[in-house]
Order: sequence, then C-alpha cells, then structure tokens
Amino acid sequence: MINILTFFLLMLAGTDNYAISRERMVEEQIVKRGITDEKVLDAMRRVPREEFVPDKYKPHAYIDSPLPIGYEQTISQPFIVALMTDLVDLEGGERVLEIGTGSGYGAAVLAEIAEEVYTIEILKPLADSSRERLAKLGYDNIKVLCGDGFFGWEEHAPYDAIVVTCAPGYIPQPLVDQLKVGGKMVIPVGESFQELVLVTKTEEGIKKENIIPVRFVPMKGEVEKR
Repeated sequence: MINILTFFLLMLAGTDNYAISRERMVEEQIVKRGITDEKVLDAMRRVPREEFVPDKYKPHAYIDSPLPIGYEQTISQPFIVALMTDLVDLEGGERVLEIGTGSGYGAAVLAEIAEEVYTIEILKPLADSSRERLAKLGYDNIKVLCGDGFFGWEEHAPYDAIVVTCAPGYIPQPLVDQLKVGGKMVIPVGESFQELVLVTKTEEGIKKENIIPVRFVPMKGEVEKR
C-alpha cells in the first residue's frame, strides 16, 4: 500500500514511467533500509538516473544494483549513493568535494542539497561526458575536473564534506588536509575487502567509523604508486 506522498507523485508523473520507477526506488530501496532524511530522499527523487547510464541500460536505471558506464567503471547502486549522501549530513549551503565523478550521478544528487560541488574524475572521456551531461541538465553549481583525486582540489578547499566513490587502500592525507574541522568524509577503504568509512575531522585529528562492507572500483593514479 503506497503512502499519500507517493500517490500524488505518481499522479503528477502521468505516463512518465521513469518517474514512477524513481519513486518506487526511493520507497523500496532507500526508505525501507532506514534512510529518513527528507533532503536526501527528495534529491534521489529529483535526479533522473536514466540520464546517467548508457542507452542500453536505461530500462534498468532504477534496479537495486550498480550498472556499467564504460571504461571498466560503474554507476553506484542507488542505496549506496543515498547512504553516502546521508552520512555526510548536508543541510544546504555547503561546499562539497567528490572524488570519482563517473557518469555524474552522485555529483547531481549532492548538488540538489549542497551549494557547490567540485568533482574530480581521472578518466578524461568520463570527465568530459559528465561535464556536458551535468550542464545539459542544468547543474550550474557543479564543477568537473579531470585529474587525480588522490590530491583533491586544493584551489577550492576547505570543504564541508568529501565523498569518495573509488577505493584506495588507505585514506589519502591530502583529502584529510582539505576537509574543514567539523567536516565529514565518507570513503571506501581497502583492496580485496573494502569497508565504507565515515571520517570526522576534529581539532585533535580524525575520528573513523566503519559503516558497512562495500565493493567499489579501485582508486587509480598516485595512490597506486604509494
């Protein structure tokens, strides 16, 4: 049985099957797993995930799974995107750094809440296509850089929050340095086995909390040399 909000959203969607699928995704994949922040849920409702996957995967855009986006990369499972956004505890007005733009979906979700999103992608074809896609969709509060996310984006630091969508074997120090005191970073850490880690920066250093086991593509670039 659907709630009143869902009913009205479906009425407004009309024949837009993607809107119906998007609402079902939020209710069944995200709310039922315990995410209740309305800012996060509304962001997941607004961002058209079908625009961020290759054409052949559009019919599967709202399944409970990551999907390939080319170049041996993936768009993350919707629940994981929502969880990571929820963990950094955005209120609106923040400056956020994302490492691993991919197709741009995670950046779009963050940009629905934060004031500014700076996102870095090491693969130039993905960086270029994401920049074009996000501009076409009207996300003028997102800046895309082709570069090595290990080093962050110092020009715009410090950041209120950092979201990392590729897995290093350890937490890169430049990202810690670019996080504000009081800020939060969510990052998958590990190689064969990965843990999603929530990092909170304090005056004394950082606090780390393991959240759940995850599976992300590995971070490339400088981190591989070290």
